[in-house]
Amino acid sequence: MTLRRSLLLSTVAAAAALASFAPGAFAQAAKLKVAAVYTVPFEQQWVSRLHIALKAAEARGEIEYKASENIANADYERVMREYATGGAQLIVGEAFAVEAAARKVAKDFPKTSFLMGSSGKPQAPNFAVFDNYIQEPSYLAGMVAGGMTKSNKIGMVGGFPIPEVNRLMHAFMAGAKEVNPKVEFSVTFINSWFDPPKAKEAAFAMIDKGADVMYAERFGVSDAAKERKVLAVGNVINTQDKYPDTVVASALWHMEPSIDRAIKLAKDGKFTAEDYGPYSMMKHKGSSLAPLGTFEKKVPADIVTKVQAKEKAILGGSFTVKVDDSQPKAAFK
Repeated sequence: MTLRRSLLLSTVAAAAALASFAPGAFAQAAKLKVAAVYTVPFEQQWVSRLHIALKAAEARGEIEYKASENIANADYERVMREYATGGAQLIVGEAFAVEAAARKVAKDFPKTSFLMGSSGKPQAPNFAVFDNYIQEPSYLAGMVAGGMTKSNKIGMVGGFPIPEVNRLMHAFMAGAKEVNPKVEFSVTFINSWFDPPKAKEAAFAMIDKGADVMYAERFGVSDAAKERKVLAVGNVINTQDKYPDTVVASALWHMEPSIDRAIKLAKDGKFTAEDYGPYSMMKHKGSSLAPLGTFEKKVPADIVTKVQAKEKAILGGSFTVKVDDSQPKAAFK
């Protein structure tokens, strides 16, 4: 081999090696740096959906994931900025009580992608929003509850009366009313996202007034139902394994479709400000009614048939669950 040919081959090989580290190729191979900021513990039902979806992406080797839990509202902006300054490419969290601060951070870091739980609109160019659009399985769960109550009184305990909670309660109530027009409701908000003792006490008060089915929007409600030997319907996660004789049904939230979409778009440099709410709907596999499990043979057959028919209608597009974001104020005496 001549010296000239040897040098030429060496130059080609070097160029190929450098090309493999070109910005586009490197970005494609590198893991996306994702950070999450949560105001409650990882195990809180709402946040757990985000955390599980992100941990799954981490396990697949798609992202580097860091997260902070129990961050006070006053510290939320500071933690967001620390992650953004530290190189996070996608930041996930909940902006419900810190809207102005979270949106300000997004403006200051236009090259960082933000996917935040929010009641507001997307903010161009990089602030996308989401919430748990699980009103469809909530309607189905309400049908089950309406068919299971014997007193025709259902208690409902929520965190805060924000649109994301209100719409689920209204959907649940509408589902219960469809199969049982006689059913009455009592609604209480504990003004906290994570206070199981307070939620439990609120549930006890409703059970004392005759509620024999409880809508457990918050942790603590199912504990009260278990102690008083009444039924409960879960929200966001399935806790029937912990309450096999209490939790009859649950409306489940699956955050994977939203998280996976955000990760792909951020990796591809195509992330934009959009509303991810619809990706939590049943047609996108973002939500579902949990299997009846231990209550499979306890729920009346005609109710099961009606629920299955309604689920088919929802997925087929012939039935749409009404979205009502107003605060429910129903109460029985």
